[in-house]
Amino acid sequence: METIKEYYTSTFPTDELGAELSDGATFDTLFTILFIREDIYDYIGVFDTVIRERLFQRLAIIKSITYDDVYYQWLLDPIN
Repeated sequence: METIKEYYTSTFPTDELGAELSDGATFDTLFTILFIREDIYDYIGVFDTVIRERLFQRLAIIKSITYDDVYYQWLLDPIN
């Protein structure tokens, strides 16, 4: 299974922050983290809204849901 970092650095090779993403982070675990209300920024290893939005877009595709579904679940997170 492709990691978040592998996906991000191959899709957005000019974004230098991609190198700082957590090595073992996966989209499946990111999906779980949204529902157990943990801090996604801690999990992915980078605090950047552009990266978060791009990862949410990819997560929506992987899970066959809309970006809004992912985003609204994140908004429910009391950490934000």
